Amino acid sequence: MVKSINFVVLGKQDLASEFGKKGTVTDLSLYDRKESDVIKTWVAPSGFPDKIQPLFQAINLAEYVIFHVDKLNKFTGEQIIALDSLKKEKGILSHTFDVDESKLDLMIKGTVVERYVKAEPGKIKDAMDRFEPLTNDDPPEMVIDHCFDVKGVGTVILGKVTHGKIKQYDNLKLYPAGIDVLIKSIQMHDDPVEESICPARVGLAVKGVKPDEVGRGDIIAREGTVDVKTEIELDFQKSPFYKNDIAENQGCLVSIGLQIKAAKFLSISPLRLLFEKPIACKKDQIAVVLKPESSSIRILGSGHIR
Repeated sequence: MVKSINFVVLGKQDLASEFGKKGTVTDLSLYDRKESDVIKTWVAPSGFPDKIQPLFQAINLAEYVIFHVDKLNKFTGEQIIALDSLKKEKGILSHTFDVDESKLDLMIKGTVVERYVKAEPGKIKDAMDRFEPLTNDDPPEMVIDHCFDVKGVGTVILGKVTHGKIKQYDNLKLYPAGIDVLIKSIQMHDDPVEESICPARVGLAVKGVKPDEVGRGDIIAREGTVDVKTEIELDFQKSPFYKNDIAENQGCLVSIGLQIKAAKFLSISPLRLLFEKPIACKKDQIAVVLKPESSSIRILGSGHIR
Protein backbone atom coordinates (compact mmCIF):
# COMPACT_ATOMS: atom_id res chain seq x y z
CA MET A 1 0.00 0.00 0.00
CA VAL A 2 1.30 3.43 -1.01
CA LYS A 3 1.80 5.80 1.92
CA SER A 4 1.48 9.58 1.87
CA ILE A 5 3.00 12.55 3.64
CA ASN A 6 2.08 16.23 3.23
CA PHE A 7 4.12 19.36 4.00
CA VAL A 8 3.23 23.05 3.95
CA VAL A 9 6.02 25.35 2.76
CA LEU A 10 5.99 28.79 4.39
CA GLY A 11 8.29 31.81 4.31
CA LYS A 12 10.27 31.49 1.08
CA GLN A 13 7.63 29.51 -0.78
CA ASP A 14 9.57 28.84 -4.00
CA LEU A 15 11.59 26.31 -1.98
CA ALA A 16 8.77 23.85 -2.75
CA SER A 17 9.83 23.68 -6.41
CA GLU A 18 13.13 22.12 -5.30
CA PHE A 19 11.34 19.14 -3.75
CA GLY A 20 8.64 18.09 -6.21
CA LYS A 21 7.01 18.49 -9.59
CA LYS A 22 4.52 21.35 -9.91
CA GLY A 23 0.89 20.28 -10.15
CA THR A 24 -2.28 22.29 -9.48
CA VAL A 25 -1.69 26.03 -9.09
CA THR A 26 -4.34 28.52 -7.93
CA ASP A 27 -3.97 30.52 -4.71
CA LEU A 28 -2.52 27.22 -3.46
CA SER A 29 0.45 25.69 -5.31
CA LEU A 30 0.97 21.95 -5.08
CA TYR A 31 4.12 19.95 -5.79
CA ASP A 32 4.59 16.21 -5.42
CA ARG A 33 7.04 13.37 -5.87
CA LYS A 34 6.86 9.61 -5.41
CA GLU A 35 9.76 8.02 -3.53
CA SER A 36 9.54 4.20 -3.59
CA ASP A 37 6.23 3.53 -1.77
CA VAL A 38 5.69 7.07 -0.37
CA ILE A 39 4.02 9.99 -2.17
CA LYS A 40 5.22 13.31 -0.78
CA THR A 41 3.26 16.52 -1.39
CA TRP A 42 4.26 20.11 -0.70
CA VAL A 43 1.63 22.87 -0.65
CA ALA A 44 2.49 26.58 -0.66
CA PRO A 45 -0.07 29.37 -0.03
CA SER A 46 0.78 31.29 -3.22
CA GLY A 47 -2.12 33.70 -2.64
CA PHE A 48 -0.53 34.83 0.65
CA PRO A 49 0.35 37.49 1.82
CA ASP A 50 -2.09 39.31 -0.48
CA LYS A 51 -4.85 37.24 1.10
CA ILE A 52 -4.85 35.60 4.53
CA GLN A 53 -7.23 32.77 3.54
CA PRO A 54 -4.76 30.59 1.53
CA LEU A 55 -2.35 30.57 4.48
CA PHE A 56 -4.83 28.73 6.69
CA GLN A 57 -5.97 26.43 3.91
CA ALA A 58 -2.41 25.40 3.06
CA ILE A 59 -1.53 24.73 6.71
CA ASN A 60 -4.68 22.66 7.16
CA LEU A 61 -3.69 20.45 4.21
CA ALA A 62 -0.41 19.41 5.84
CA GLU A 63 0.74 17.19 8.67
CA TYR A 64 4.17 18.84 8.82
CA VAL A 65 5.62 22.33 8.31
CA ILE A 66 8.68 23.61 6.46
CA PHE A 67 9.16 27.24 7.50
CA HIS A 68 12.08 28.84 5.64
CA VAL A 69 12.18 32.44 6.86
CA ASP A 70 13.64 34.98 4.44
CA LYS A 71 12.52 38.20 6.15
CA LEU A 72 11.20 39.39 9.50
CA ASN A 73 8.01 41.41 9.02
CA LYS A 74 4.32 41.35 9.96
CA PHE A 75 3.64 38.57 7.45
CA THR A 76 6.25 36.38 9.13
CA GLY A 77 4.40 37.15 12.35
CA GLU A 78 1.08 36.15 10.79
CA GLN A 79 2.52 32.80 9.70
CA ILE A 80 3.85 32.14 13.22
CA ILE A 81 0.46 33.04 14.76
CA ALA A 82 -1.38 30.88 12.20
CA LEU A 83 0.79 27.85 12.96
CA ASP A 84 0.32 28.39 16.69
CA SER A 85 -3.46 28.86 16.32
CA LEU A 86 -3.77 25.59 14.40
CA LYS A 87 -1.46 23.72 16.83
CA LYS A 88 0.89 22.57 14.06
CA GLU A 89 3.49 21.15 16.41
CA LYS A 90 5.87 19.31 14.07
CA GLY A 91 8.03 21.04 11.52
CA ILE A 92 11.36 22.36 10.33
CA LEU A 93 12.56 25.92 10.89
CA SER A 94 15.33 27.43 8.78
CA HIS A 95 16.25 30.91 7.61
CA THR A 96 18.32 32.72 5.01
CA PHE A 97 21.73 34.11 5.99
CA ASP A 98 20.45 37.70 6.21
CA VAL A 99 17.79 36.93 8.87
CA ASP A 100 18.77 37.84 12.43
CA GLU A 101 18.42 34.54 14.30
CA SER A 102 18.11 36.17 17.73
CA LYS A 103 15.19 38.32 16.52
CA LEU A 104 13.53 35.27 14.94
CA ASP A 105 13.93 33.38 18.23
CA LEU A 106 12.11 36.24 20.00
CA MET A 107 9.25 36.10 17.46
CA ILE A 108 8.70 32.35 17.91
CA LYS A 109 9.15 32.29 21.70
CA GLY A 110 6.22 30.58 23.42
CA THR A 111 4.73 29.26 20.16
CA VAL A 112 4.70 25.81 18.55
CA VAL A 113 7.37 27.03 16.11
CA GLU A 114 9.87 27.24 18.99
CA ARG A 115 9.86 23.42 19.10
CA TYR A 116 10.51 22.86 15.39
CA VAL A 117 13.68 21.12 14.23
CA LYS A 118 16.21 23.80 13.25
CA ALA A 119 18.02 23.12 9.98
CA GLU A 120 20.51 24.89 7.76
CA PRO A 121 19.00 25.66 4.33
CA GLY A 122 21.11 22.94 2.70
CA LYS A 123 19.96 20.37 5.28
CA ILE A 124 16.18 20.88 4.97
CA LYS A 125 15.70 17.79 2.79
CA ASP A 126 17.63 15.60 5.24
CA ALA A 127 15.47 16.87 8.12
CA MET A 128 12.32 16.38 6.04
CA ASP A 129 13.18 12.74 5.31
CA ARG A 130 13.04 11.96 9.04
CA PHE A 131 9.29 12.66 9.26
CA GLU A 132 7.12 9.56 9.12
CA PRO A 133 3.74 9.17 7.37
CA LEU A 134 0.79 9.41 9.77
CA THR A 135 -2.50 7.57 9.39
CA ASN A 136 -5.61 6.57 11.35
CA ASP A 137 -8.47 4.05 11.23
CA ASP A 138 -11.34 6.53 11.65
CA PRO A 139 -14.45 6.49 9.44
CA PRO A 140 -13.67 7.71 5.87
CA GLU A 141 -13.41 11.47 5.39
CA MET A 142 -11.87 13.73 2.75
CA VAL A 143 -11.49 17.50 2.51
CA ILE A 144 -11.80 19.10 -0.93
CA ASP A 145 -9.48 21.81 -2.27
CA HIS A 146 -10.31 21.84 -6.02
CA CYS A 147 -13.18 20.62 -8.22
CA PHE A 148 -13.78 20.78 -11.98
CA ASP A 149 -15.51 19.10 -14.92
CA VAL A 150 -13.46 16.78 -17.14
CA LYS A 151 -14.81 15.95 -20.57
CA GLY A 152 -15.76 12.28 -20.78
CA VAL A 153 -15.26 11.79 -17.04
CA GLY A 154 -17.58 14.29 -15.36
CA THR A 155 -17.03 15.81 -11.93
CA VAL A 156 -13.47 15.42 -10.62
CA ILE A 157 -12.62 16.34 -7.04
CA LEU A 158 -9.11 16.90 -5.67
CA GLY A 159 -8.31 16.81 -1.99
CA LYS A 160 -6.82 15.01 0.98
CA VAL A 161 -8.13 11.95 2.78
CA THR A 162 -8.07 13.25 6.35
CA HIS A 163 -9.47 10.15 8.08
CA GLY A 164 -9.61 6.43 7.39
CA LYS A 165 -9.83 4.92 3.93
CA ILE A 166 -11.83 5.86 0.82
CA LYS A 167 -12.60 3.05 -1.64
CA GLN A 168 -13.81 2.88 -5.22
CA TYR A 169 -17.64 2.54 -5.31
CA ASP A 170 -18.06 3.95 -1.79
CA ASN A 171 -21.37 5.75 -1.30
CA LEU A 172 -20.64 8.84 0.82
CA LYS A 173 -22.12 12.27 1.59
CA LEU A 174 -20.94 15.71 0.51
CA TYR A 175 -21.12 18.16 3.43
CA PRO A 176 -22.46 20.71 4.21
CA ALA A 177 -24.84 20.24 1.21
CA GLY A 178 -25.84 16.70 2.27
CA ILE A 179 -25.67 15.35 -1.31
CA ASP A 180 -25.15 11.62 -1.95
CA VAL A 181 -21.88 10.96 -3.82
CA LEU A 182 -20.66 7.74 -5.47
CA ILE A 183 -16.89 7.33 -5.88
CA LYS A 184 -16.48 6.09 -9.48
CA SER A 185 -12.68 6.00 -9.54
CA ILE A 186 -9.62 7.13 -7.57
CA GLN A 187 -6.22 8.36 -8.71
CA MET A 188 -3.08 8.94 -6.65
CA HIS A 189 -0.07 10.58 -8.31
CA ASP A 190 -1.84 10.04 -11.70
CA ASP A 191 -2.12 6.28 -11.09
CA PRO A 192 -5.52 4.53 -10.71
CA VAL A 193 -6.04 2.84 -7.32
CA GLU A 194 -8.95 1.00 -5.72
CA GLU A 195 -8.56 2.62 -2.33
CA SER A 196 -6.65 5.44 -0.65
CA ILE A 197 -5.61 5.67 2.98
CA CYS A 198 -5.28 8.82 5.11
CA PRO A 199 -3.47 11.20 4.55
CA ALA A 200 -3.39 10.53 0.80
CA ARG A 201 -3.86 13.29 -1.77
CA VAL A 202 -6.33 11.96 -4.30
CA GLY A 203 -8.33 12.78 -7.37
CA LEU A 204 -11.84 11.32 -7.35
CA ALA A 205 -14.20 10.92 -10.29
CA VAL A 206 -17.63 11.10 -8.67
CA LYS A 207 -21.29 10.69 -9.56
CA GLY A 208 -24.19 12.59 -8.02
CA VAL A 209 -22.80 16.13 -7.80
CA LYS A 210 -21.89 18.88 -10.26
CA PRO A 211 -18.74 21.05 -9.91
CA ASP A 212 -20.80 24.18 -9.15
CA GLU A 213 -22.29 22.36 -6.14
CA VAL A 214 -18.85 21.76 -4.62
CA GLY A 215 -16.75 24.34 -2.75
CA ARG A 216 -13.25 24.35 -1.29
CA GLY A 217 -13.40 23.04 2.24
CA ASP A 218 -16.42 20.82 1.63
CA ILE A 219 -16.16 17.36 3.17
CA ILE A 220 -16.88 13.92 1.71
CA ALA A 221 -17.61 11.50 4.53
CA ARG A 222 -19.78 8.70 5.81
CA GLU A 223 -23.29 9.84 6.69
CA GLY A 224 -23.69 11.03 10.27
CA THR A 225 -19.98 11.62 11.00
CA VAL A 226 -19.92 15.38 10.26
CA ASP A 227 -22.09 18.13 11.79
CA VAL A 228 -23.74 20.82 9.67
CA LYS A 229 -24.29 24.08 11.57
CA THR A 230 -25.02 27.75 11.07
CA GLU A 231 -24.10 28.67 14.65
CA ILE A 232 -21.15 27.63 16.83
CA GLU A 233 -19.65 28.45 20.23
CA LEU A 234 -15.88 28.57 20.81
CA ASP A 235 -13.60 28.43 23.85
CA PHE A 236 -12.09 31.55 22.30
CA GLN A 237 -8.69 33.06 22.97
CA LYS A 238 -8.17 36.50 21.44
CA SER A 239 -4.74 37.08 19.90
CA PRO A 240 -2.66 39.50 22.00
CA PHE A 241 -1.45 41.03 18.71
CA TYR A 242 -4.95 42.05 17.55
CA LYS A 243 -5.48 45.40 19.27
CA ASN A 244 -9.01 46.33 18.11
CA ASP A 245 -12.15 45.55 20.09
CA ILE A 246 -14.68 42.99 18.91
CA ALA A 247 -18.38 43.56 19.38
CA GLU A 248 -21.72 41.84 18.83
CA ASN A 249 -23.03 41.88 15.23
CA GLN A 250 -19.54 42.69 13.91
CA GLY A 251 -18.66 40.74 10.77
CA CYS A 252 -15.66 38.44 10.29
CA LEU A 253 -14.41 35.42 8.39
CA VAL A 254 -13.93 32.07 10.09
CA SER A 255 -11.45 29.37 9.06
CA ILE A 256 -12.53 25.79 9.85
CA GLY A 257 -10.44 23.22 8.02
CA LEU A 258 -10.32 24.49 4.43
CA GLN A 259 -13.62 26.35 4.79
CA ILE A 260 -13.45 30.14 5.02
CA LYS A 261 -16.96 31.38 5.78
CA ALA A 262 -18.50 34.77 6.57
CA ALA A 263 -19.99 35.11 10.03
CA LYS A 264 -20.93 37.66 12.68
CA PHE A 265 -20.52 37.70 16.45
CA LEU A 266 -23.75 36.75 18.24
CA SER A 267 -22.09 37.16 21.65
CA ILE A 268 -18.57 37.81 22.93
CA SER A 269 -18.50 35.93 26.24
CA PRO A 270 -19.01 33.11 25.47
CA LEU A 271 -18.00 33.70 21.86
CA ARG A 272 -20.82 32.61 19.56
CA LEU A 273 -20.77 32.98 15.79
CA LEU A 274 -23.63 33.00 13.27
CA PHE A 275 -22.74 32.01 9.70
CA GLU A 276 -24.31 33.30 6.52
CA LYS A 277 -24.21 29.77 5.04
CA PRO A 278 -24.01 26.31 6.67
CA ILE A 279 -20.61 24.91 7.65
CA ALA A 280 -19.36 21.34 8.04
CA CYS A 281 -17.60 20.83 11.36
CA LYS A 282 -16.92 18.58 14.34
CA LYS A 283 -16.81 19.13 18.08
CA ASP A 284 -13.34 20.23 19.30
CA GLN A 285 -12.24 21.25 15.79
CA ILE A 286 -10.19 24.47 15.75
CA ALA A 287 -11.86 27.58 14.34
CA VAL A 288 -9.80 30.72 13.64
CA VAL A 289 -11.47 34.14 13.40
CA LEU A 290 -10.06 36.44 10.69
CA LYS A 291 -10.38 40.10 9.68
CA PRO A 292 -8.92 40.25 6.13
CA GLU A 293 -9.38 44.01 5.89
CA SER A 294 -7.31 44.72 9.02
CA SER A 295 -4.25 46.88 8.26
CA SER A 296 -2.22 45.21 11.01
CA ILE A 297 -2.58 41.57 12.06
CA ARG A 298 -5.49 39.81 10.34
CA ILE A 299 -5.93 37.02 12.91
CA LEU A 300 -8.31 37.88 15.79
CA GLY A 301 -7.95 34.66 17.72
CA SER A 302 -9.05 31.04 17.80
CA GLY A 303 -10.77 28.35 19.80
CA HIS A 304 -12.17 24.84 19.76
CA ILE A 305 -15.79 24.28 18.75
CA ARG A 306 -17.86 23.38 21.78
